[in-house]
Amino acid sequence: MVNDEILKERWQQLQKQLAAQFGDGETLELDAIIYLVGVQELGQLHRRFKKDHKIDLMHIAICRLLEPYGYYAFDYIDEEGWPHYTALESLPHLKPGEQSLMMKEALVNYFLEKEYIR
Repeated sequence: MVNDEILKERWQQLQKQLAAQFGDGETLELDAIIYLVGVQELGQLHRRFKKDHKIDLMHIAICRLLEPYGYYAFDYIDEEGWPHYTALESLPHLKPGEQSLMMKEALVNYFLEKEYIR
């Protein structure tokens, strides 16, 4: 796990950049950032999504974000372009604060990998 202070700094940097680009300066919450990752992974950036698809996008994002941790593996892309993942391991039972911290770390790592933040 990344040093808590480094993670905090990178998380704030990520939120600031995303707020400027997607939130009209308003800070994006964790769920909104996960949703953006889902849209990015789907690759259909200018499409409007219905509520059911928004949930699916968040699922795609969570699978992609937790793939490096060994919880999911990419399986295939279906005929509509949606990525599918296979669960490899059950997610650990974490308290809500621990879940949030895990997702923030996964998001920071994702955006570091994409060279969106440094």
